[in-house]
Amino acid sequence: MGQAVTYLFDPLCGWCYGAAPALDRLRRAGVALRTAPTGLFSGEGARRMDAAFASFAWTSDQRIARMTGQVFSERYRDTVLADRGCLFDSGPATLALSAVASVEPDREFEALKALQAARYVEGLDITATPVLRAVLETQGLGWAAEAAAKAGPALLERHRLRIAQARGTMSRLGASGVPTVVVGQGAQARLLPTGVLFGPPEQLTQHMAAAGAGG
Repeated sequence: MGQAVTYLFDPLCGWCYGAAPALDRLRRAGVALRTAPTGLFSGEGARRMDAAFASFAWTSDQRIARMTGQVFSERYRDTVLADRGCLFDSGPATLALSAVASVEPDREFEALKALQAARYVEGLDITATPVLRAVLETQGLGWAAEAAAKAGPALLERHRLRIAQARGTMSRLGASGVPTVVVGQGAQARLLPTGVLFGPPEQLTQHMAAAGAGG
């Protein structure tokens, strides 16, 4: 029986999108992956899109594409990164994912992947509520976008706790950012080297086996 494996992420993190194939391999191998949003690019971490940041993001995205084969389309570059009125804020998407997790936790990773594809491949602005709703509706999860838009007190409190717990885990283990994969819980928790998420599949398999978290 493998140990608990927790995936800390942000939906606007290009490296998290790049890690998706490796995480898919873990899931197919029978690893039960618990998703935990950090809110990295929400609240104080949100910012306006400007030319300098767009250029930095695109350069980073191209590196990720070369390492992982993930697609960062020209449409994404020409619409999302070129939109100077766009707020780089993962808050709405993260809240919608918390709504998914509150009802169908096993589908949060699936919903995250749909949002990532909408942004990086289709060039859609997933910071906008109507876009969030449309994307999640294709997954049969439109209700989650509606719940996030209403932002009821129960959902907001659950959302706040999830982010606080994820950030607490990062702080306790010395994680510097996302994506971060944690194997084990409590005093037994330890970080999986982030680089293995972008390297050869056998490297990830070996690290997981060594950590006792294989499927």
